Order: sequence, then structure tokens, then C-alpha cells
Amino acid sequence: MYSLGWSDNRRNAAVRQTAAWCYRGGSISAEPRINDRIRVPEVRLVGPSGEQVGIVPLAKALELAQEYDLDLVEVAATARPPVCKLMDYGKFKYESAMKAREARKNQAHTVIKEMKLRPKIDPHDYDTKKGHVVRFLKQGDKVKITIMFRGREQSRPELGYRLLQRLANDVEDLGFIESNPKQDGRNMIMVLGPHKKKTEAMAEAREAQAVRKADAKANPGRSQNSAEEGESDEAPAEAAAEAPAEAPAEA
Repeated sequence: MYSLGWSDNRRNAAVRQTAAWCYRGGSISAEPRINDRIRVPEVRLVGPSGEQVGIVPLAKALELAQEYDLDLVEVAATARPPVCKLMDYGKFKYESAMKAREARKNQAHTVIKEMKLRPKIDPHDYDTKKGHVVRFLKQGDKVKITIMFRGREQSRPELGYRLLQRLANDVEDLGFIESNPKQDGRNMIMVLGPHKKKTEAMAEAREAQAVRKADAKANPGRSQNSAEEGESDEAPAEAAAEAPAEAPAEA
């Protein structure tokens, strides 16, 4: 009697797997079936306004869809019989895409900014860096503060600890100490968390932007003059403040 060898068994397994894929019909589409793609004898029909029509033959449902100039969309394929609704499928897809886009727009992502300081930082540099920390916390972001020790400074960790405590006290109305100061090699690290949630900060920023646009539209002359007067003074200062925020600055 002939016995199958290892290669024959492997070949037969491949044939069975191919047949299984063919039987499954490949990948399953996430799109609902509409109109003539629906292959059932009868459906539970829902009208354009959400009213329950009842169980009707598929031909009757398609006839009603044509009469209303709408699509017959299968909204619950696993029900028995499947539930179908009369709707404008193109409009439905567009509105769904817009809702998903708006949801992604309003989605808040937790961001951890970083600010680096030296134990013996200059008062002016400290004020500048504190301003960045204030701006980050107002935006609803966390801030990782790193004190960098060099040389003999490593023997004076209390200098870094006092500086971190000072900064935390200066911004306590906007943030709190989420991670207490701890030594990490040559550095000392502390994490500040914002009192305001990211979503709240984003909403306030959008409201402020809308107010500015409305004010500019209501008073175009005044807003233009204000922009021209403040352009020479505020723009350089703002640019100087924004530049270090992208990459951690070292004092």
C-alpha cells in the first residue's frame, strides 16, 4: 500500500489551505452591502426617517428605494432577517468621514516637553526658561525639568533640588509636581503636570482665536494698526521665546 511521504503531506496541506481561502472568498470588505449587492429573500426595512416599515421582500424594498430615489443599505447583516434602511449612502459616507475627522481634530495627545537648566543659572535665563514652562503648562502639556551637573557640581545635588523646588513654587498655580526630583546619573529630573487638561486648553485656544478673528473682522483698521505697531516689538521677542521651545535649551 502506498504511503504518503513528507513532501506529499506538505503539498496536500497547501492545497487544503488554498481551497479554504477560495471558499472564504478572500478578505472581507468593511463596507455594508447596498442595493443589488444584498442577497437575501426578505429584509426588515427601516424608512428614511427611522420609521419601522416591517419585514418586506427584497424586491419590494428595492422598489421603495427607487421610488424615494435613495439607497437600500444593510445596517445589521447578522440579524434575521437582516435590517436595511433607506438612505442617501453617498451623503451618509460623507457625514461619517467628517465626524471622524472632527473627532481626530479634537483628540488630545499627551505631550511631554523638556527644559534643561544648570544649577548656577543666570536670573535672566531662569526667567526665560520659566516663561517657557508656563506656556507649556497653559497648553496642557507636561514638562520634564532636567538639572545638568558638571564637574564639582555633582557633589552639590542640593543646588539642583532647591532650583527645582523654586521653579515648582513659581508655577504652582498652573502645574503640580507629578514626579518628585530624583538623581539620574549626572542629572536631576522632575516632571511637572498641568492643572488644566489638554482638551480644555485646546478649547480655550480655539475660543481665543475665534474672539480675535471676530474682533479683527469688526475693527479691521484698528487691528491692522495694532499689528503694525506691535510687529517690530513683539515679533522678535516672540520669535526668541518660541525658538528654544522646539529643542531643549541648555543654560
